Amino acid sequence: MPEAKEPEAAPEAGQAAPEKTELSGLFVEKPESVCAVAGKDVTFVAKVDSSNLMRKPTMKWLKGKWLDLGSKAGKHLQFKETYDRDTKIYTYEMKIIKVVPGDAGGYRCEVTSKDKCDSSTFEITVEAAPTEESVNILAAFKRADAGEDEGDLDFSALLKAAKKKKPVVEEKDQIDVWELLKNAHPSEYEKIAFQYGITDLRGMLKRLKKMKTVEPKKSDAFLKKLESAYSVDKGKRMILTVEVADPNAQVKWLKNGQEIKPSAKYVFEASGNKRALIINKCNLADDAAYECVIGEDKCFTEVFVKEPPVTITKLLDDYHVVVGERVEFVVEVSEEGAHVKWMKDDVELSRDETHKYRFKKDGKTHWLIINEATLDDIGMYHVFTNGGHSKGELEVEEKQLEVLQSIADLTVKAAEQAMFKCEVSDEKVTGTWYKDGVEVVASDRIKTTHIGRIHRLTIDDVKPEDAGDYTFVPNGYALSLSAKLNFLEIKIDYVPRQDPPKIHLDTTGSMVSQNTIIVVAGNKLRLDVEITGEPAPTVCWMKGDKPITEAEGRVRVESRKDLSCFVIEGAEREDEGNYQITVTNPAGEDKATLHIKIVDVPDPPESVKCTSVGEDCATITWEPPKFDGGAPVKGYLMERKKKGSSRWTKLNFDIYESTTYEAKKMIEGVLYEMRVFAVNGIGISQPSLNSKPFMPIAPTSAPTRLLVDDVTDTTCTLKWLPPDRIGAGGIDGYVIEYCKEGDTEWVVANKEPVERNSFMVRGLPTGEKMNFRVVCVNIAGRSPPALLSQPVTVREIVELPKIRLPRQLRTKYIRKVGETINLVIPFQGKPRPVAEWTKDGQPIDPKKVGLRNSMVDSVLFIRSAEREHSGKYTLTVQIENMEDKATIDIRIVEKPGPPVGVKVTDVWGFNAALEWQPPTDNGNCEITGYTIQKADKKTMEWFTVYEHNRRTNCTVSDLIMGNEYMFRVYSENYCGLSEEPGLSKDTAVIAKTGLEYNPPLYKEKDMQCSPKFTQPLVDRSVIAGYSTAISCAVRGYPKPKIIWMKNKMIIGEDPKFLMMNNQGVLTLNIRKPSLFDGGKYTCKAVNDLGEDEVECKLEIRGTKG
Repeated sequence: MPEAKEPEAAPEAGQAAPEKTELSGLFVEKPESVCAVAGKDVTFVAKVDSSNLMRKPTMKWLKGKWLDLGSKAGKHLQFKETYDRDTKIYTYEMKIIKVVPGDAGGYRCEVTSKDKCDSSTFEITVEAAPTEESVNILAAFKRADAGEDEGDLDFSALLKAAKKKKPVVEEKDQIDVWELLKNAHPSEYEKIAFQYGITDLRGMLKRLKKMKTVEPKKSDAFLKKLESAYSVDKGKRMILTVEVADPNAQVKWLKNGQEIKPSAKYVFEASGNKRALIINKCNLADDAAYECVIGEDKCFTEVFVKEPPVTITKLLDDYHVVVGERVEFVVEVSEEGAHVKWMKDDVELSRDETHKYRFKKDGKTHWLIINEATLDDIGMYHVFTNGGHSKGELEVEEKQLEVLQSIADLTVKAAEQAMFKCEVSDEKVTGTWYKDGVEVVASDRIKTTHIGRIHRLTIDDVKPEDAGDYTFVPNGYALSLSAKLNFLEIKIDYVPRQDPPKIHLDTTGSMVSQNTIIVVAGNKLRLDVEITGEPAPTVCWMKGDKPITEAEGRVRVESRKDLSCFVIEGAEREDEGNYQITVTNPAGEDKATLHIKIVDVPDPPESVKCTSVGEDCATITWEPPKFDGGAPVKGYLMERKKKGSSRWTKLNFDIYESTTYEAKKMIEGVLYEMRVFAVNGIGISQPSLNSKPFMPIAPTSAPTRLLVDDVTDTTCTLKWLPPDRIGAGGIDGYVIEYCKEGDTEWVVANKEPVERNSFMVRGLPTGEKMNFRVVCVNIAGRSPPALLSQPVTVREIVELPKIRLPRQLRTKYIRKVGETINLVIPFQGKPRPVAEWTKDGQPIDPKKVGLRNSMVDSVLFIRSAEREHSGKYTLTVQIENMEDKATIDIRIVEKPGPPVGVKVTDVWGFNAALEWQPPTDNGNCEITGYTIQKADKKTMEWFTVYEHNRRTNCTVSDLIMGNEYMFRVYSENYCGLSEEPGLSKDTAVIAKTGLEYNPPLYKEKDMQCSPKFTQPLVDRSVIAGYSTAISCAVRGYPKPKIIWMKNKMIIGEDPKFLMMNNQGVLTLNIRKPSLFDGGKYTCKAVNDLGEDEVECKLEIRGTKG
């Protein structure tokens, strides 16, 4: 059965991506999916190549969609990071201690470095530890990490591998898997999941339990709630629909508790009492819990996205190998991240403790890897998915071993070395050495080695008992190599002598002066003192009054014939002092005294700190080491690194003698750390403790574009822009200073630095000329000042309130339902005017419409427009008893409803006459036309007959004889066609020929009528120099004569005026009007039956020079 896997977290459509990041292959080695046994440890390794990265990469280990495992580190989860300086490869490890069933699922590791990122997914399948064959179903439903009646149900024990037989996927009709699971017995869950391609069985079962316990709650807001669950195929469209009690109710849609915003992915629809959420192209990220909220009332549902069955696109190949070779079975499947099951001879394969089998996957490709094939691996290998199966045969042959060099007979003398050597064709073959049929046991004198294809047996200090027959037997092969060792015995006659003891002490070499030896700490001292005398004298070494008798250990005495060796392994400072050697025998005694001096590298320097910084430099000081190691300190070496980095950079290669150093060529704004090494004649000390982090910074440049924003009798408001160069120190604030013209003493206007880029200086003397300057300050100090080019006279400036209404807002402002309205209305006036808004004469509700007023403008903001927002909005700006007003007519429109009462009024020949009534809901704007469609009842295929038909009736022609037709009509306005059409209640049957049609008598209608204006002229206000036009509409028969007048005077053939008549729509165009063209304009229509006229007022406004 495919393992449950959480889909990778993808940002919801409509949400802005947090940052554009380039996807790149940073991983050198990715974690692999594993099948772990409960109670065992498992480790995942990821390697990242940082050779092309500017900064250290950051690694995150995630489980499922968003759970960051870094916060869960402890006894159960352990993380490790290492870095190889040679290969520049970071190695990241995640270790899970004693795997539990709750660890199963999908995981993801994500590495980021500045503008690059990469990620890799893997899965953990947890199998129960081997127990009795019977399965305890109740134990599988136990609750994880909780008591009997608390915690979440843990169904991981049910997620076993599928049966050994090949799964068979049968094609069935569309089945609601959710309903199937709700009605199924728990023992059938696994079978259903594998059969229908469910990848998140644990999540579905957990939701199933929760939904069974939730009792439906009565709600006044919903007439019909969401279903308990929905299922949809991946890539298909999903619609969630509710019915609300209030047609004007506002609903919110939530996904996993987060509000959904409208986008191309998520579409909101509202029609009467129905509210719908449409999810286009569903993917695994849409598998979640959804809510519909109206005020305090909510309804819930679960959406499950089903994946199609995974098929095998590339089959397994057969393999024929020899023992020890690597085998890789490769298969490709139809979906990335799919779960596959490997089996050998009907036995499922898993990653056991011996790591014999390795499982690897990359995208759609999966591997089964056997590193070293053996004869036990012969058999048929199978791979299964929930929609396919493939098999491949593996044949393994025994590998033949060749002897490239055999061992030879040896003849050696006493105390010499004997070496047997042989070479075989396979460097992986091991073997055993035998002497006279008994296995050779390695010791300090006898050693066996295996390097590549060569095997050696070495015998040091050969003795007579070492003689014999030696045999080498390769393990696993019926082969042996033999040779003989012959011992050559040499007899030496010894003539004893008698002499008094004598110490022959060498005073050359490492002696500073006679009997003084200097030893570098950590080195080995071996002092060989030659001793003569017969009989052999006894030797006694002493340090002070304490004798040294140990023959083993760090400080020891080794005795040989005519030689006494004094040995110090890894000399330490405590070993320094006077040593005495005494030799005695019956013939006499001799003594010698030695002084051993231990020298070492110095201690690390102390108190490394930064005393001052610049833009790209810093001054570092430190104190000399407390102990110089017994040799004078010659100087120091310095290193620095960026904070958080592990790479140290050397600052000097020649020894630096002073304890103060100025580090240069640093990057401003970057935190650095320093450390110092002391150097003497012995070597380099350990590094000092790192200094506290410091940052090279410098003051900013001067603020820019300083100007005066406002002046009153006692105040002056200044504005400026930030400095061109800010630097890493940032900006702590600004200091504003002023002085009278001619003075040199500057007065600080603000006690604390201000963060804004403007400031009002108060308490200034009226009528005086003042100079102003602004200084930017940060941690590095003050910047150069920014000065005004000339003094400012402190005097009040008065300006009447005036609204400067944008041209597009002077006519009706039309927007569609759901769109955002953001109107910025600039105004002027001094002192600052008070701005107020009203709608249709009433105050505006701030919960429905957002308002914001500043010094120079007022903003009206509606996040999502509704039809109730339509109306006339009036802005009033007032200074004491002076005010100015502006009115904006806002209309919110939407698609109209369908036409009503569509019917067939008459049928004749091949024609049919239709009539209908306008829709009851015109969408808050004028109906611009209708679209008529017809359909033959045989095929029910709809074809458009007319588009943009402005009348409420039409005649459909060219119908086919003998067919019966249905008709439907869509209404159209500014927003488009209506969502639903109006269907004709009856049909039109086109009778066959041969039937007589008696048309009814037709009485011609008298169309004559006196002129009547259907659309009047409208008053206009325009700016001089901008061409304008005034329009009206008239009807009448016979066609009336049109007369245009200005101030009751007939307009003649003046080229400035252009009069047009198009199907009764009358237009008077006025080219670039002047102030003299203002006045009252009249349009008069006259025919034989009467006359009619309309008039309007045209105001011409001048432009300010």
